[in-house]
Amino acid sequence: MPPRGKFSGRRGSVRGRGGKFGRGNGKRSYGGAQKFNNKRLEEVEESGSEMFDEAPPSDEYESEASISDVEETPATTQPYMALMQSLAKDSASSTAPSAKRRKLDHQPQKAEMPSATEKEEEKEELSADEEQDVDLVEEPEEEPANDVDLEDDDDDDDIPDATDPFETHFVNPDSAEYNSRLKGIQSNVHQLKQLESNGWRMFRSIPGQNSDQISQPPTILSSSSSLKLKHRLIETANKLRPTFDKLEQMMYPITFGYQDLLFCGRSASNSENLRQMVCLHAVNHVFKTRDRVIKNNAKLAREGENTDFEPRDQGFTRPKVLMILPTREAAVKAVNAICAVCDPDQQENRKRFDESYIDREVKFSADKPADFRDLFEGNDDDMFRIGIKFTRKTIKYFAQFYNSDILLASPLGLRMAIGSEEDKKKMDYDFLSSIEVVIVDHADALLNQNWEHVEHIFEHLNRQPREAHGCDFSRVREWYLDNQAENFRQTIVFSAFNTPELSELHRRGKNWAGRVRVQPEYNGVIQELGPVKAKQTFSRFEAPSIADEPDARFTYFTSAIIPSLLKLAGRKGSNSGADAGGTLIFIPSYLDFVRVRNYFSTSDTVESLSFCAISEYTDVREASRARSHFLSGRHKILLYTERSHHFRRYLIAGVRRVIMYGLPDNPIFYREIVGGFLAKSEQDMRLESGRGSVRVVFSKYDVLKLERVVGSKRVGKMIRERGDTFDFI
Repeated sequence: MPPRGKFSGRRGSVRGRGGKFGRGNGKRSYGGAQKFNNKRLEEVEESGSEMFDEAPPSDEYESEASISDVEETPATTQPYMALMQSLAKDSASSTAPSAKRRKLDHQPQKAEMPSATEKEEEKEELSADEEQDVDLVEEPEEEPANDVDLEDDDDDDDIPDATDPFETHFVNPDSAEYNSRLKGIQSNVHQLKQLESNGWRMFRSIPGQNSDQISQPPTILSSSSSLKLKHRLIETANKLRPTFDKLEQMMYPITFGYQDLLFCGRSASNSENLRQMVCLHAVNHVFKTRDRVIKNNAKLAREGENTDFEPRDQGFTRPKVLMILPTREAAVKAVNAICAVCDPDQQENRKRFDESYIDREVKFSADKPADFRDLFEGNDDDMFRIGIKFTRKTIKYFAQFYNSDILLASPLGLRMAIGSEEDKKKMDYDFLSSIEVVIVDHADALLNQNWEHVEHIFEHLNRQPREAHGCDFSRVREWYLDNQAENFRQTIVFSAFNTPELSELHRRGKNWAGRVRVQPEYNGVIQELGPVKAKQTFSRFEAPSIADEPDARFTYFTSAIIPSLLKLAGRKGSNSGADAGGTLIFIPSYLDFVRVRNYFSTSDTVESLSFCAISEYTDVREASRARSHFLSGRHKILLYTERSHHFRRYLIAGVRRVIMYGLPDNPIFYREIVGGFLAKSEQDMRLESGRGSVRVVFSKYDVLKLERVVGSKRVGKMIRERGDTFDFI
């Protein structure tokens, strides 16, 4: 069931049982992407008293402190330092003075054990949700001193490879080029170029004014043998992807070249290949970072004080890769891809992981769309976070965040791990200080949860840590100390389509290697409606600014669309669809939905138009009753939101006419609603073939949505032409 809560934001962020972070009563989080316009909210609230009748507000917040995956007692040992200590003890030839061996002789301090009274008080403070938190780390991290056998770990030459992107981006970047691009980032000056590659449109942006790279053709790789991989990953990579398809030939060089990437063509068919690509990249990055530290530790242990060798090979904390995913099932797929890449001998806590994350129950029939099953099949819980730690032969799940190499989390789970802004003393985001690769998969699904959580996470990435956490600052890379970590961080985002939120996230990236956006050339889903031949009329309205666009849309709807419905309502006894019955009004935004619903409830103008409504907050029983009344003709109009279709994928019968208050973000929804609903009405003999109609309202600010529906070649004409009405048959 959808959550009960307080709505805020254009898409509606939810306050409810999960506290201010918006988890709600169910497994799924129905979040939002934008903040409300306060003036507009007041107007909507004044227009009717039923705005929040489905979801009473709640101002009670849960305690989030104990549900973080990071233990309340911080780790007292630093993994790399403990490893050096072990090496020093095992090396008989080591005679370094104590001054040089300060890191090797480090002894972990014993954490104070809480008293029985403190334990009892802590237990009483746990809420019911916290006691059931399967992701909670219950045991301290084991000593990692013997994690690596150095004699078996020298698979790579110690001589740096000047062609390895890891070396040129993180370890030894060209100082002149980096400084030039850093100035471009600071002054917001970028070189832009649009390219065509293998049927995809690529938009490249490089900071600075004098870079020659922007004019070079994109790199194409045909197989994994061309990648700069750790030796131990080469064999498995060749088995998994011996050759690349056309899309992978373009994507692999961008990903392994540490450029920011926004890919707007993710689908159920290519998601597995994309997942394998980013997981191989993530594991390769972790292994290269970790092995370099281990070898430098060994070198310091051998040479002792009599050496000028001072390596800069670490960040402030250990986690280097963050994967933001929508559901636990997505985390399972990512973990399986990671295991396929590194082929570990042992997986510690794997049984616990499977019990907590895998749901083998078949929930949906085969008639559900492939993208729906790809997202919601399996365990669709959107509250999780888990740390993964690598040793030479083992993967350990549920590791402490500060001792993990890769973090997998949902936006809600990670935000709750960070803590509340209202209690800054209890907030903990230092484990995000040294993240070097961020992977956001299925970003279009995250937009339908609560995008504010994603924005909150990115605001706390690569901040200077508030505590040392056992860090040896003599080993920290200089650009970390100079607070330039975000200039080296790579952000990879996979989405089925582009939106203003994703574009803004991509644009705000400060990666000195540049950024690339890849998206397809759209033919338009108006050509993919199947046998249905409905007249589709697109009506453009003018809005002076994006802030005034919601008011202009509502004014156009009440002045241009409603009169036509009232005219149809005056016609009696027609079975051909020539009356107002069977009219479905599709509304993308929940706030717009509330506004339109209140208008139908309170305005005398539309008193003759009976209506029902289905939103993402309508329970199943009420939705079934509304669909039944709409089919029988008891209600002439059905108000239907985009997010209710996203989470439920209803196949609504009795639809004769579709009015789109706004275009959906997901173009598949247009095909399903226009083609699917009208086709069902024709099959049920409730609508004569060819008599269905579609009316779409759009503005120039809907250009991204419009392009996906009408096609890339038509969108410019429809936005710029003097005429405001466009018909398609």
